[in-house]
Amino acid sequence: MTHDPEPNFSRSATTKPTAPTNNTIEGRVKQRWIPALMPSQEGRTAVVTGTGGLGLETAVALARTGAEVIVAGRDPAKGEAALARIRREAPGTRVDFERLDLASLASIAAFGAQLRNTRDRIDLLINNAAVMAPPRRRTTQDGFELQFGTNHLGHVALTAQLLPLMHRAPVPRVVSLSSVAARGAAMDLSDLQSERDYVPMTAYGRSKLACLLFASELQRRSDEAGWGITSIAAHPGVSRTELLPNGAGSRSVPGLVRRFLPFLFQPAAQGAWPTLFASTAPEAQPGGYYGPDRLGETRGHPAPARLPAGARDGAVAARLWSLSEELVGMRLGEAR
Repeated sequence: MTHDPEPNFSRSATTKPTAPTNNTIEGRVKQRWIPALMPSQEGRTAVVTGTGGLGLETAVALARTGAEVIVAGRDPAKGEAALARIRREAPGTRVDFERLDLASLASIAAFGAQLRNTRDRIDLLINNAAVMAPPRRRTTQDGFELQFGTNHLGHVALTAQLLPLMHRAPVPRVVSLSSVAARGAAMDLSDLQSERDYVPMTAYGRSKLACLLFASELQRRSDEAGWGITSIAAHPGVSRTELLPNGAGSRSVPGLVRRFLPFLFQPAAQGAWPTLFASTAPEAQPGGYYGPDRLGETRGHPAPARLPAGARDGAVAARLWSLSEELVGMRLGEAR
């Protein structure tokens, strides 16, 4: 397949901003950034993990601005439903579904091989899909605790698989999704798999803190080794998706809150805004972290997010990186 030699960052005729532009993060925040401010993504190929919720909203928005989008998920039926919506809302845009189970290193390897055989480059990787708070400790196909194994290790392995394709892109970005749940989390490097004590939300928060540490360490290593990768983290605030009922269960307290108190959650489409900002805004900073700007970062428009205390330790980030490479059996620095 062919691509433009450079991505086109001119504004699409269908995505004109509703306010004068100001090419600084401060200016954009004052304007209350919205997806209409996204530059054209024509000529760029994006991989988005997840077939529903935030992932689907992200894929729809990127397709509207001209990106070729690869939706990656476990369920082909959900994948086809996602493609149908994207094609309906962004007619004429190329969009494909590829099967990917982030709880299986074999599936991740097969996905990587498929893309390396069919694509000449990947410009944007959005590590979005997640599992949240299953009531009992479960494991992935490779024996990892399900949340840590899917949310963090699965995306580490996926990034390693796709780095060779991203090195061929002129301005590649990796966006990793964290969560407000990471705020109070602590990275216990001696019990990453929650084998000693499994508490559902504690394990979820730790997995999302790991995603944030991975994003910052990926940027540090890219800068140090000259990989040319821009790594940015984002979180959606508190958004109306099926993540809670799918994980904790529809009859759990979180699941019931999600069902009967929907006004506590912002729409999934708005929850995707920080991800879209991190993915496309020219002024999004390498190594940055973005989330909603209101009510303790639970809702609103994209703005710089407060970095949790547990994400500020570079030594922990470096050690987690090494441990993660050992667990997935891949070295990211050698994936060129």
